[in-house]
Amino acid sequence: MAKNFAELLENVSQVSKKKVSVAVAQDDEVLLAVKAAKERGIADAILVGDADKIKEIAAEINMNIDEYEVIDVKDTTEAALTAVKLVHDGKADMYMKGLIDTKGFLKSVLDKEVGLRSGRPLSHVCVFEVKGYDKLLFLTDVAFIPYPTLEDKVNIINNTVEICNACGIDNPKVAPLAAVEVVNPKMPATVEAAELAKMNEEGKITGCIVDGPLSFDLATVPEAAVHKGTTDRKIVGDADVLLFPDIHAGNVLYKALVHFSEEKNGNLITGTKAPVILTSRSDSFEVKVNSIALGALVAESMAK
Repeated sequence: MAKNFAELLENVSQVSKKKVSVAVAQDDEVLLAVKAAKERGIADAILVGDADKIKEIAAEINMNIDEYEVIDVKDTTEAALTAVKLVHDGKADMYMKGLIDTKGFLKSVLDKEVGLRSGRPLSHVCVFEVKGYDKLLFLTDVAFIPYPTLEDKVNIINNTVEICNACGIDNPKVAPLAAVEVVNPKMPATVEAAELAKMNEEGKITGCIVDGPLSFDLATVPEAAVHKGTTDRKIVGDADVLLFPDIHAGNVLYKALVHFSEEKNGNLITGTKAPVILTSRSDSFEVKVNSIALGALVAESMAK
């Protein structure tokens, strides 16, 4: 079980090298990440986009473009469809966003002809290495589903458990978060959290331990459970997964961790036939490399 990104990268080095298909690859930060991923033995890449611009950027960052397959497609929409089709057809193991807006990128993911639909709802998982926390922490959903229903939350849990398993966590502890740790009919998030825990007990949600509702401190700080007298709960400050009641709560915590604490992280879209790496322009080079590494582990797990 990887407890941090150093261990996760070590795990990646032990699996067969994967191949990432990059949509609209003429992006300096993305190409830097792709170059680093190749040098670290994580993944090779197929670069789809404006070949002239790709080669220009490659020269600027001392990237030997001859070591990569470059497919020249100037139009961004066509480039995305070409890139995702490579994954759809099994010629690449994972799909990564380059210099294309998120809407256009996701449209290619969901394309009925060449996309990566699996028949399941999609969700977003962000994996953090947090200083002082003795294992990786999985945040979901912070970027995709604005107001998840109870059914959505079940799907989000199932999607996230697969990512946890790929990272070596066999029975992750999932904490549906709320402002309080008791059910309050006036607070729907607490009611749904309790229902998720009940579904887990009844075997309707499997492969994990669900305990909710939980406040953030009870989910992540063992001392808080002692202080509040809740040490009889299934999760006592040792959650693997934080399930947010809505995108606002998740996104605020995500950005607080990124911008105030500079913690290491990586991101994936889940529920697809192959790993989808969706990072933003503001994400650091290291986040992109970590995301490729996560994608490689998930691709290996899915192949098995």
